[in-house]
Amino acid sequence: MKVYSASSIRNVAIVGHSGAGKTQLVSAALFDAKMINRLGMVDDGTTTTDFDEEEVARKHTLSSSIAVVEWNKTKINFIDTPGISNFLSDTRAALHVCDAALIVVDAVAGVEVQTEKVWNIAAKLEVPCLVVLNRLDRERASFERSLSSLREAFGRTIVPAQIPIGTEQNFKGCVDLLGLNSLTFDSDGNEAQTSSGVPDELTDSSNSEREALIELVAETDDTLMEKFFESGTLSQTDLEKGLRSATLKRKVFPLVCTSAHANIGIQPLLDAVVKFLPSPEDRPFVAVDRENGEATAYDNGETAPVAAFVWKTIADPFAGRITLFRVAAGSMKADSSVFNVTKQTTERFGGLSVMQGKTATTVTELKAGDLGAVAKLKETQTNDTLVADKDGTFLFTPIQFAEPLLSYAIEPKSRADEEKISTALQRLQEEDPTIRYERDPETKQLLLSGQGQVHIEVTVAKLKRRFSVEVNLKLPRIPYRETITASTEAHGRHKKQSGGHGQFGDCRIRVEPLPRGKDFDFANEIFGGSIPRQFVPAVEKGVDEARKKGFLAGYPMVDFRVTLYDGQFHAVDSNEMSFKMAGRLAFKDAMSKAKPTLLEPIMDVEVSAPSDFAGDLMGDLNGRRGRIGGMETRGASTLINAQVPMAEMLTYEQQLTSATGGRGSYNMEFSHYEEVPSHLRGKIISEAKAERGEETSEEE
Repeated sequence: MKVYSASSIRNVAIVGHSGAGKTQLVSAALFDAKMINRLGMVDDGTTTTDFDEEEVARKHTLSSSIAVVEWNKTKINFIDTPGISNFLSDTRAALHVCDAALIVVDAVAGVEVQTEKVWNIAAKLEVPCLVVLNRLDRERASFERSLSSLREAFGRTIVPAQIPIGTEQNFKGCVDLLGLNSLTFDSDGNEAQTSSGVPDELTDSSNSEREALIELVAETDDTLMEKFFESGTLSQTDLEKGLRSATLKRKVFPLVCTSAHANIGIQPLLDAVVKFLPSPEDRPFVAVDRENGEATAYDNGETAPVAAFVWKTIADPFAGRITLFRVAAGSMKADSSVFNVTKQTTERFGGLSVMQGKTATTVTELKAGDLGAVAKLKETQTNDTLVADKDGTFLFTPIQFAEPLLSYAIEPKSRADEEKISTALQRLQEEDPTIRYERDPETKQLLLSGQGQVHIEVTVAKLKRRFSVEVNLKLPRIPYRETITASTEAHGRHKKQSGGHGQFGDCRIRVEPLPRGKDFDFANEIFGGSIPRQFVPAVEKGVDEARKKGFLAGYPMVDFRVTLYDGQFHAVDSNEMSFKMAGRLAFKDAMSKAKPTLLEPIMDVEVSAPSDFAGDLMGDLNGRRGRIGGMETRGASTLINAQVPMAEMLTYEQQLTSATGGRGSYNMEFSHYEEVPSHLRGKIISEAKAERGEETSEEE
C-alpha cells in the first residue's frame, strides 16, 4: 500500500444505530473500490470488519475495526463502530480519533436511539458529519419520512445532496442535486451509469431540493450570500466549495442515499467523502499542555517531530498486544524508537502495519494524519501519547470512557481457570477500558463490571474463546452492615485450666450506638489496674475481630462504641490470648442485648430519559423503595434524581432498557447506609445464614 500525505487522507467513523447497515456499507465500499474481490455479507458472516466469532454469531458489530479504501487517489480510513449502547465507548473512541463521521440511518426506522447518542457525541467533539440514508430498497423505506425524522431531531441543517430514484424494491439510484445528474445502478449494483438528465417525475422535486440546498449553503458565507442575492443562484463550483466549507464548519450536514445490501449509491458516497469531508490537514489533532492541561498548538506537519496518539488496544492471544494509533505529526517509520510521554518510557517500534479488519498489512512509513498499528509494545496502552522528543511539552486529549454501570460476580468453573482468570481479565481490560474487575474485600467475590448485560456476556465469551477461561455469572452479594439500636453492658470471661499455666481473662464493657458513618470506636476507662495496660489492646482486638464477623447474618458490625471499664486478671494465667477471647465473648453478650439490626447501602441514582417516560420511571423507582429527590428538564429529556437501595438496583439496567426502548441511561454511586425495613430483615438474615452454611460445608 502506497504512502499517503495528510491532504490525501480521510479518517471517517461510521456510526449509527444497530441494524442501520454500517458494516454492510463498509463491505460495499471495499468491493466497489476493488479492495476485495467479493461483496461480503453480514448475514453470511463474510464482512471484513465483523470478524470476531461473537460478532459473526450475533450479526452485530461489538468492537471498532478499520477498513482502508483507496478511492480517487485518496486513502479513506473507515472505522466501523458498534451500534449497541453497551459498546458506545468504542464508538466514542472512533469519533475522537477521526476527522469526520458518516451518520448511517435506516430509511425504514428513521432516527433511533443510538442515532441521537452518536450525533450528540459528534457534536461535542465538533466532528463534521455526512448523513447516509441507507436501506432505501427495503419494504416501507421512505425518503420523506426519514428526512422529516432527521430534521425533527437535529434541525433544518440536514439537507439532501441527493434524492432517490425509485422506492422500496424499485430503488435503483439517485439524483445528484449539485450537478442535476442521474446516477443509476445495474441489478447487481456493480456499474454506475450517469446521465445528464433527471427523470421527468423527479424534475420538480429535484429543482426544489436543489434550491433549498443552495439557499442553506449561501446562508453560511457572506460572500456566497452576496452572489446569491445578485443572481438568485450559485454556480456549481461555488456550490461545491461552499458545501464543503459549510460541512467542515458543521453548519450543514449533507444527506446521501444508498442501499449497502444492494450496492447502490456507494460510489457517489465515496465521491462525497473525498469531496466534502475534511482531511487531517483541516483538523489538527487536539493536544493539551502537559503542565496546565490547557489546549495548545504543535507542529503537525509531515516534517515535524513524530507524535502519535494511541486510541485502541487489541488483546490477541497469539500476536500479543496490538496497539492502534493515529500519527498526529511527522512521519512514523518502521524500526524506530518513540518516547511514551504518558508512561515516561521509551518504546521500540518494529514493523508498522495498517489494519484491514483483522488482517495487518506491513508498511514502511505512515505520514501525519494516518492510522496505523504496531505489535508487542511493552508499556503503551490506550490514551497514551507517543513523541520523538522526551522533552515534549504536550499530551493529546484522552478519550473519555464511561464508568461501569452493572456488576456480576464471576466464579471460575475449575481451579485451573481460577489461576488464569486474573491475567486474562487484565488483558481484556487493556483492550476495553470500560470493564472493571476486582475482589470485593467483604463478600470475597470477584466482580466483573461493565456497561450492561450484553457487554458482560461478550466479555465472558471472550474469556472462554481467547483465553480458555470458563466462568459462571451470578448477581453480586449486597454489602450489608449490622449495627445496634440500644446501649447495654456486657461481660466476657475466658477461663481454661489444663495442667501448668492455664488461661484467664475477664472484661466488662459498655456498648452504645454511634451516628451513621462512624464505623467503630473503642475507649479505655480502666482505673486501678483491674486489667493490666498491656492486655487492653488484646480486648480491643478481640472485639474488633468479632464485630467484623457480625452477629445476625455475618456482616460487619458498625456505628457503635465499646468502652472497657472493668475486669479481672490472674497473675499467672492471664495473657493476651485470654483477654482477646474475653473480648469476643463480651461482644457476643452485648449483641444479644443491644437490639442489633441490619443496614443496607443506599445509592444516589441519576436517570436520564426522554420526558415521555418520566412518569413511568418515577413509578418504577418508587416501587424499588426509592425516594425521588428531584426532576430537571433538559431539552427533550428529563433528569430524575433519587436514592434507592442497592439491592433494588441490581437488575435495573435491563428494566430501564426495556421500558425506554434503550433510550434511557443512568449513573449510580454510593450514598450512605440505612436500616433495612423490618419486613425484609428476616429474609435477608436467613438467606445469609443459609449461604454461609453452604460455604462451610464446601470448605469442609
